[in-house]
Amino acid sequence: MTTKELMEKRARLWENAKDFLESHRGENGCLSAEDDAAYAKMEADITALGKEINRTRRQAEIEAELSAPATKPLTGKPENEKDGETPVIATAAYKQAMLNAFRSKFRIISNILEEGTDANGGFLVPTEMDRRLIEKMRGENIMRRLGTVITTNSEHSIAISNSAPTATWVAESGAITFGGATFDRKTLDAHKLVAAVKVTEELLADSAIDLESYLVREFAKAIAEKEEEAFLIGDGNGKPTGVFDATAGGTVANTVTSATSNDLIDLVYALGRGYRRNAAFIFNDATIASVRKLKDQNGAYIWQPSYQAGEPDKLMGYTIYTSAVAPTNAIAFGDYSYYNIGDRGSRSFDILRELFAASGEIGFKSTQRVDGILTVPEAVQILKIGTTQSGSGNS
Repeated sequence: MTTKELMEKRARLWENAKDFLESHRGENGCLSAEDDAAYAKMEADITALGKEINRTRRQAEIEAELSAPATKPLTGKPENEKDGETPVIATAAYKQAMLNAFRSKFRIISNILEEGTDANGGFLVPTEMDRRLIEKMRGENIMRRLGTVITTNSEHSIAISNSAPTATWVAESGAITFGGATFDRKTLDAHKLVAAVKVTEELLADSAIDLESYLVREFAKAIAEKEEEAFLIGDGNGKPTGVFDATAGGTVANTVTSATSNDLIDLVYALGRGYRRNAAFIFNDATIASVRKLKDQNGAYIWQPSYQAGEPDKLMGYTIYTSAVAPTNAIAFGDYSYYNIGDRGSRSFDILRELFAASGEIGFKSTQRVDGILTVPEAVQILKIGTTQSGSGNS
């Protein structure tokens, strides 16, 4: 019996076992002694099949290794790159080994691929593929385009100055007054984000399909959507902290019943002059319709549509970005380069061998660890659209 047949059989047994458990529980939620023995037998059969599947996998791996050319395996870890030495995850051989592993459902694991094993048991993404993945994520995720992205190997602390030096006129030989420098700290941690995609066995076997591009596209789309949601409205609980977060996001400039053109002008000038140089608006897609109808005192629309391909629309001369996950009751305006995104280490790929075996599909997952936080709240001003007005302060 092949590995695939064993996996399908185990999947059927597991479904039968779950159905048996639900249908044979008594009024007290427990099984009778006879039913308990029957269920235990089902569990034993499932466990035995699991062991047999592992044996057949190991046999396939051993056969593949024995049939491979006798070459000296690479032993340098990717993270231990020496001067002038190409890391394993950057080599063409590593990239090909990753694709071979995909198509063989990770039954064929070459020596070079083993050198890219991460702490979670997956395999580090080849450098070129990771670069393409990030570029596609930037295209899908506005905050990766606007924010500052850094790569960290551990918890990263960011020092924020709470005081600025002041200058005073001093008479000749007069006393000089020194101000004290104080700093606050914000920490970039790492939150685990996993994206999964199903691929049919026929697609894996079809050599004409550009499997690499397909996986990069699907993973980038899935990761970017969840990242953008967290970077905008995340609460920092198991995920990054968003720009619109109520406690650690931007500064609330004002709260109004409904936004007018004057409110948006006030929002622009609530932002410090130094931040306005690189500032932009972020709206929810649903807010755009109402904002586009606003006019200034001369009756001209404050919305400035783009008439050139590739050029964004503008509002009062500032670029507009829209997101389906931004709040419908708030508008942000600021310099988002003060939003720091910390990528912890490298991304990795892994396989879900058995989850979809019964349907003839293979699951792949991509894992990354990331955090994000607005380091300077005053760099982003928020206009709240609600029922009561309030003064400024952190949202």
